[in-house]
Order: sequence, then C-alpha cells, then structure tokens
Amino acid sequence: METLQLEVLTPSGPIYNGPAKSVTLPGEEGEFGVLPQHVSLTTLLQAGVVDVHKEDGKTESIVVNWGVVQIARNKVVVLVDGAVAIRGASEGDIAKALDEAKALINSVGDSNAMIASVSARIETMAHH
Repeated sequence: METLQLEVLTPSGPIYNGPAKSVTLPGEEGEFGVLPQHVSLTTLLQAGVVDVHKEDGKTESIVVNWGVVQIARNKVVVLVDGAVAIRGASEGDIAKALDEAKALINSVGDSNAMIASVSARIETMAHH
C-alpha cells in the first residue's frame, strides 16, 4: 500500500514524523483529506484536529492552533505554532493531553464556534 511521509512541526520541535495512509487537515475552508499522489498545494490551517491515518489502521489525532501545510505528491509538511498529540500509554496520559489541547485551542480565542467545534471533537476523543 502506498503511503505518504507526514511531518508535523512546531517551533519547539516535531510532533509527528513518519508514514501515513492519509491525513485529514483543518483548512481555512473546512477539513480536507490528503492521500498519496496528492496535487501540490500550500494552504493555511485553522485551529482544529489533524487526523493521521496510520498503516496499522489506527488513527492518531493532533490538535493544532494555526499554521500552514505544504503538500508535494507523497510528502506533507504541517508547520504549526502549537500542537498537542492525543496519545498516551494510560488514561492519565491521554487526559493530560486533552487538557493541554483544550488550553491550546482556547488560547486562539478568535472564534467561539471554532473553539466549540474542536472542543466537541476533543470530548469525543476522550470517551473512546
């Protein structure tokens, strides 16, 4: 199965760097998906959730505040100001990540509807 190389980078370092079957990104015009062999594109991202669909069938979610994505065929580079990966070995780790994600989204503070939407996604993740 063909994959793409995904990098999610913040000023403090990488959050994710590895292969993915696909990725869903929070674009300014709404969510959009990227598969291998995607047309080249550079666009702005808004606060939201990046869903990484991994080769093992699992999905990893990364909450981002804002940034830009550069797509070139099989490489996707996400450059964001802040990001929190929702993953962990225990429920405590995941709860801490969800709290950090809520704080990150609330720091954006420019759109109550966007914050509510991302908060709802975070709550859904918390219950899975």
